Amino acid sequence: MEPSSKKKGSAPGSRAANSRYSEIESINSPRTRHVDDNTGTVFSAFVFAVSFVTATALAALFVGGVDIWTLCFGFFMAVLAASSVHVATQWERVIVLRLGTFKRVEGPGLYFTIPFVERAVLRADMRTMLTGFGAEETLTSDLVPVDVDAAVFWMVWDPEKACMEVENYYDAVSMAAQTALRDAIGRKSISDITVHRDKLDQELRDKIEEKAGPWGISIISVEIRDIVIPKELQRDMAAAAKAEREKDARIILAEVEKDVAAMLLEATEIYREDDMAFELRSMHLLNEGVKESNGTLVIPSAYSEGFKPSRPAR
Repeated sequence: MEPSSKKKGSAPGSRAANSRYSEIESINSPRTRHVDDNTGTVFSAFVFAVSFVTATALAALFVGGVDIWTLCFGFFMAVLAASSVHVATQWERVIVLRLGTFKRVEGPGLYFTIPFVERAVLRADMRTMLTGFGAEETLTSDLVPVDVDAAVFWMVWDPEKACMEVENYYDAVSMAAQTALRDAIGRKSISDITVHRDKLDQELRDKIEEKAGPWGISIISVEIRDIVIPKELQRDMAAAAKAEREKDARIILAEVEKDVAAMLLEATEIYREDDMAFELRSMHLLNEGVKESNGTLVIPSAYSEGFKPSRPAR
C-alpha cells in the first residue's frame, strides 16, 4: 500500500509540471499558418477551371465541336497551367527546385514554374516567430534545482538557408534554445539567475544566435518568463534577504551616529570657548523639555541676573 501512496503523492507535482509546459508550448506560433495551403489550393483550382474551359472552348472552335479529344486537350492544358502558375502570400518566400537542385526563391505574389521540371517544395514564413521553451529541475552551479520558462522571438532572414540547411527550422530553434538555457543555468548560481535576469536573457540570445545564424535565422530577443525554485530554498533566501536588509540598516545607523558624534564634538569645542553660548543652549534645552511636559519653568533671580548686562561703575 505504501508504494501506491507515494505514487499518488507525486501525481499533483507531475500534473503541475505538465500543465506549465503545456502553457509554454501554447504560446508558440502555430505552424498551420506558416504555409498557407488553402490559398494555394483555391488558386490552383481557379487556374485549373479557367484553363480547362478556355482550352476546351478553343479546341471546340478549331475542330467544330466538343468531343472526347477536345475534353482531353482541355484537361491536359488545365493541368499544365495549374502546375505552372502559383501564388505566394505577402509574408511567404517559396523555394523552387529544378530537377532536384536549388534554383531560386520566389514570392510574394504571382510566380511561374516549368511543369514537370521545376516545383515549389518549401515555403518560409518571414514574419517574427515566437517559440516558448523551458528547463525543468535543472541544477545550477551551486546544485539548486530550478524550473525556468522562457520565450524566444526570431525570424527567417535567408529563406534558402532556412529550408536547405536544416530539416525543420522550427524544431531546430526550439531545441537550440532549450540546450542553451540548460547550459547557462548549469554555469550560474541561483543568485545570479534570479538577480541578473537581463544578463541571462542577453547570454541566451547570443548563444542561440550563434547556433541558428548558419540556418538563415536571426534571434530578435530572449525573455525569461518565470523562475521557480524549491519552497524551502525560497524561505532560506527570504531569511537571507531580511538579514541583509537588517545589516544595511545597522550600517546606516552607525554612520548616522558617527556623524552626530562629530557634530557634538564640534559643538563641545564651541561651548568650551564661549560660556554665553553654552548657557543659551542649556536654556533652550530646558525650555524644550518644559514644552514637551506641559510644565512651568521657574528661574531663580540669581540665575536670571546672569543674563543682564552689567552696568558700568560710576
